[in-house]
Amino acid sequence: MTIDQLNAADRAAFVAAVGFTFENAPWIAEAAWSKRPFRDAGLLLAAMVAEVEAAPEERRVALIAAHPDLAGRLARERRLGTTAMQEQAAAGLDRLTPQEIARFDELNAAYRERFGFPFVICAREQTRDAIVAALERRLTNDRTTEIDAALAEIVKIARLRLKDVIGE
Repeated sequence: MTIDQLNAADRAAFVAAVGFTFENAPWIAEAAWSKRPFRDAGLLLAAMVAEVEAAPEERRVALIAAHPDLAGRLARERRLGTTAMQEQAAAGLDRLTPQEIARFDELNAAYRERFGFPFVICAREQTRDAIVAALERRLTNDRTTEIDAALAEIVKIARLRLKDVIGE
């Protein structure tokens, strides 16, 4: 799809095309739709990010909470959406040893207990070892710092997802 096609799309078609870029949060694309036309995907992403930044904290935390655990039970049972499965596979999270799975489960549980939402990182830009190191490091953050870190990673994920959709 081109940016011109997106600009010409009605709200439903626009959301159908790019609403998935922020995990389970089509409200972001719905809000950005009214800001059309966009000159390029970067400006579309900026409009979507502005919607996230303008949202109250509980909505931003809900956006983080919408993400699945990395290498978690849903991924192992192949119950994630195609995009999420491909993103986790890009980091090798679909090829973990039993010991690595146990480590991810342990770290994911500790992270959820500490922050109340799942650990989020742009898996497509990482290796599994780098993800474990980041998870261990970010467990030392305070909640505010971690909300900001998770949202920054969500923006990276959205940028890559938009790049996959929009041919420029």
